Amino acid sequence: MAQPLDFTDVYDEYFAFVWRTARRMGVDSSALDDVCQEVFLVVHRRLGEFEGRSSLRTWLFGILMRVVQVHRRSLSRKSPAHRATGELVDPDTLADHHRAPDEMATGTEAVRIAHALLDQMDDDKRAAFILSELEEMPAAELAEAVGANINTVYARLRAARQEFAAGAARHRARDRWRFDK
Repeated sequence: MAQPLDFTDVYDEYFAFVWRTARRMGVDSSALDDVCQEVFLVVHRRLGEFEGRSSLRTWLFGILMRVVQVHRRSLSRKSPAHRATGELVDPDTLADHHRAPDEMATGTEAVRIAHALLDQMDDDKRAAFILSELEEMPAAELAEAVGANINTVYARLRAARQEFAAGAARHRARDRWRFDK
């Protein structure tokens, strides 16, 4: 029998993955802490039920997707006046003292643009793109994580890559004036 998983070890190893993925799935910065906390509350309650039929990361992604869906449903029921719009610090945009200020600004802008492009995708394509391109999850594991067959995953991923590339091209074309001299 396999050694039981320790919640603290799971939390330490996978918190960054859960946080990044929630942010990339469109959870507003002001709600990230709450969504991540809810994910790990579920993990804490159900860790003993994890049978290892999938990878731990795949199992966590499934939990995260359900929590994000519940979060979105609860937001859609609130009036716009009660929806949070506060900005928290995104770790992808924190200062790196080994880079020049112009490089940091460019990196911060690239993260903002990437999040905006991801926000324009539907959830199925966004999940495929995030897990494959950003989290480097193999296609078979990705298919298991999103509950789709491998051919569907490849089709979603191809469409997501095309959407992302087209959005990036539109952004470059819109901002070309900044770079033309």
